[in-house]
Amino acid sequence: MESAEVKRISEPEEVVEVKCYCCCLKEECTPAYVAAVKERHQGRWICGLCTEAIKDENSRSPRKISTEEAVKRHFRFCKEFRKSIPPANPTADLISAMKQLLLRTLDSPRLGDCRPAMVRSKSCFATVGKAQGN
Repeated sequence: MESAEVKRISEPEEVVEVKCYCCCLKEECTPAYVAAVKERHQGRWICGLCTEAIKDENSRSPRKISTEEAVKRHFRFCKEFRKSIPPANPTADLISAMKQLLLRTLDSPRLGDCRPAMVRSKSCFATVGKAQGN
C-alpha cells in the first residue's frame, strides 16, 4: 500500500493595517514586518516611499545629519503637503509628489560626486576606415 502524501495547507498570514507616521497612507502588513520596520524607525511605522525619501533627505544634506533629523525634515514636508488644498485623490497625489522628489534628487549631483561627464573625443569610425584602407 502506498503511503498517502500529506499536504499541509498553510494558513494565510495575519495582516494588520498600519498608518505611516509621515504621510498617513495606510498599508496592510504582517505583524513581523511591522515590528521590523518599527525597530528601524524608533517605534514608528514608516512606509517604503517615505523610507526612500528619508534616505534621500539624508544624502542631500550638505552636512551629515542623523536619520532622526531626516525623518523630522520629511515629516515636515509631508505635513506641509497635507495642509495644502485637499486634492481630489490624495493617495495618487502624494505618490506623484514623492516620485517628483526622487526624480529631482536623482537629477541633482550628489555631494562629493565630481566625476566628469562622459565626452566622446573622437569618432571611432575614422579609426575603422583607416584600418580597412591599409
